[in-house]
Amino acid sequence: MGSTEIKNFGIIGYPIVHSFSPKMYMAAFKDAGLDYYSYIAFPIQPGRLMLAVEGMKGLKFRGFNVTIPHKTAIIPYLDAVDADAMIIGAVNTVVNDGGMLTGYNTDVTGFLAALFENGFVADGCNAVILGAGGAARAVLWGLCKRRANSVTIGARNYERAKKLADDFLIYGNVQGTDWTSEDFRDSMRRTDILINTTPLGMFPSTDDMPPVDLKLLPDGALVHDLVYNPIQTKLLKAAADLGHPTLPGLPMLLLQGKEAYRLFTGTLPNLDVMRKIVMDEEK
Repeated sequence: MGSTEIKNFGIIGYPIVHSFSPKMYMAAFKDAGLDYYSYIAFPIQPGRLMLAVEGMKGLKFRGFNVTIPHKTAIIPYLDAVDADAMIIGAVNTVVNDGGMLTGYNTDVTGFLAALFENGFVADGCNAVILGAGGAARAVLWGLCKRRANSVTIGARNYERAKKLADDFLIYGNVQGTDWTSEDFRDSMRRTDILINTTPLGMFPSTDDMPPVDLKLLPDGALVHDLVYNPIQTKLLKAAADLGHPTLPGLPMLLLQGKEAYRLFTGTLPNLDVMRKIVMDEEK
């Protein structure tokens, strides 16, 4: 028996046409019998963000997800921001409680949950992050929360990598470097996990991969690519060919979605239903 109380949800970003979120959440709502729930993608240009947030509030949307390029820019328009999102400096989920908008970042929850489900112990690990953007910030905070022994951020732009590292120095042993430097190569040689947070290898540019030498990695080092389309990226295939365990981005996508769904509804979704929708979209 479906609910008869209409509740609206959505996602804002620009561009947004390729988002899996509408089909993923609608499938979960339907599976839970929430037939009167809706989830809509809204292409919102940067200059229209404030109007969009006010519109969501005015239309009494129960919640909405936030993606590029609004994850940081939206913070001043919210009434409250939870601790994780404040430290990361980015919001990807907003919940509307009677006109009060609270921002969350479920990427960090999804990242740590994906590692846990894969059997990787982040506590005390040595980690290397590729990229210094918004996704890197969430991953870095997750590793700091789990008290990683060391985290090296490697990026094409040294200044961005150093700035990100400096932002998190109070939380752990973090350094930023150019991914062509000898310091970066040394970090690769002793890391337990390599995490790609860049879009290199994402559809349609599936022949791309970060310009790093995977042969530097020690035996058994886990290679985790946050890209989920395609599920098996060129980076993951190259790592598997060298005998490394790999973790694609799909589990993190689903698990951060699970946490957002919980924030929206107070219940947990059927992950198998959400997974099937995403897998079908990639075919």
